[in-house]
Amino acid sequence: MSASLNGLRRALIAALGLGFIAPLPVLADLTDSVALVKRSVVAVGTFLPTRSPQFRFLGTGFVVGDGRQVATNAHVVEAVPEQRDPNERIVVVLPGVARANVRGVERDLRDRDHDLALLWISGEPLPALELADSDTARDGQDIAMTGFPLGASLGLVPVTHRGIIASIPPAGQPLDSAGKLDSATIRRLSAGSRFNVLQLDIVSYPGNSGSPVYDTQNGHVLGVLNMVLVKGMRENAMTNPSGISYAIPVNHLKALLAR
Repeated sequence: MSASLNGLRRALIAALGLGFIAPLPVLADLTDSVALVKRSVVAVGTFLPTRSPQFRFLGTGFVVGDGRQVATNAHVVEAVPEQRDPNERIVVVLPGVARANVRGVERDLRDRDHDLALLWISGEPLPALELADSDTARDGQDIAMTGFPLGASLGLVPVTHRGIIASIPPAGQPLDSAGKLDSATIRRLSAGSRFNVLQLDIVSYPGNSGSPVYDTQNGHVLGVLNMVLVKGMRENAMTNPSGISYAIPVNHLKALLAR
């Protein structure tokens, strides 16, 4: 080892010994973040006592705000049939207990342009997730997602997938035929409602709609997984599914909460 390298080594050791170099911060383990998030992930669906099964799964949601609001996709809520039994009601179900804990939905607020919905639930407040600033999201950032990828078919057990933010593109893209533009797509592609989305390299399924997409280090939510709106806008010119997943940046959810 040269004299200069030896000197550098001695200087570093001396600095560490005198406390001149601060220790590197300890990053949270993904398992800690998952444990934090799972407490707030719920299943969204409808409940009818005379039906078998009584609960019909529609999508994933997660607790936000003061613990009495659940965030999900607007299309999840709108999957409820308009003509239904008057005793059938929209509910959220808390997983991880021996007996299903069902909370009724008292009202909802929807943002169809961003496919987001807020549900006000009955009962005591639940642990709410921290919402990050999605403007700070970066390509290549490690993220995770927790939800119910196969709905209730394997039981209401939250499942976590890990991936990265692959890109942050505009929600819409030019289509190869004007005939593929429906009225909803035209409205969302207009200058007034154009927005970017989080394109994810992650495995997701229809039951994941409404799942929180969060930073692996702290569990703070960066986006809401979407399986309908964005795919319809970006990929409806494709004949085969690409397997790419998308999330609506959480700042749009913050705006909905602020209403």
